Amino acid sequence: MGRGKIVIRRIDNSTSRQVTFSKRRNGIFKKAKELAILCDAEVGLMIFSSTGRLYEYSSTSMNSVIDRYGKTKEGQQVVTNPNSELKFWQREAASLRQQLHNLQENHRQLMGEDLSGLNVKELQSIENQLEVSLRGVRTKKDQILFDEIHELNRKGSLVHQENTELYKKISMIGKENAELYKKIYEAEGPSEVNRDSPTPYNFAVVENRNVPMQLGLSTLPQQDDTEQSAAPKLGLQLNP
Repeated sequence: MGRGKIVIRRIDNSTSRQVTFSKRRNGIFKKAKELAILCDAEVGLMIFSSTGRLYEYSSTSMNSVIDRYGKTKEGQQVVTNPNSELKFWQREAASLRQQLHNLQENHRQLMGEDLSGLNVKELQSIENQLEVSLRGVRTKKDQILFDEIHELNRKGSLVHQENTELYKKISMIGKENAELYKKIYEAEGPSEVNRDSPTPYNFAVVENRNVPMQLGLSTLPQQDDTEQSAAPKLGLQLNP
């Protein structure tokens, strides 16, 4: 046999009434959750028991649902009643003017103005806000300075590396020139090298990385009487 039809009326027995309340409350919460999931609906459900206890369910947030309900209800009233629309926009304008006034007053207080009507607690609150803002500004400034120092160090390292490479190239060129001069000296002899040289001076290359280089002119020693009549030959030497 099928179940008989239940008459919907208040249950007099308190125990039966509480049991029925618990079962049906759980059932309606389950249905609300299924509705929100299956249909992608925003659902908010509030139930007060006979003892005044609150039971609620929300698919998102109960405050969000209530705010959305209030805005939707006001919008519907504005559409249906022109007078309500005028009052609505008047309230909105008054609210915006009040917000602007509060912001301007707060700005003046942060700038140190209009502080006469504030008590110690309010002044302490403003001081805390300024300290937090000052810490944020200092942190940002320190971060910018740190980044700039890091970038300068990186560029300095690159310049140092380039200088090292250039010094190696110059040293290599100096060695090649010394080797070339040595080969010419061995192949033709010192007299031939001095005579065929485009300049009447002798070059001597002295390499020492740890000692600064100096340029000097020195006269060659006189060998015999026949060479005294000729122009003196000077040698260019690099002396440490």
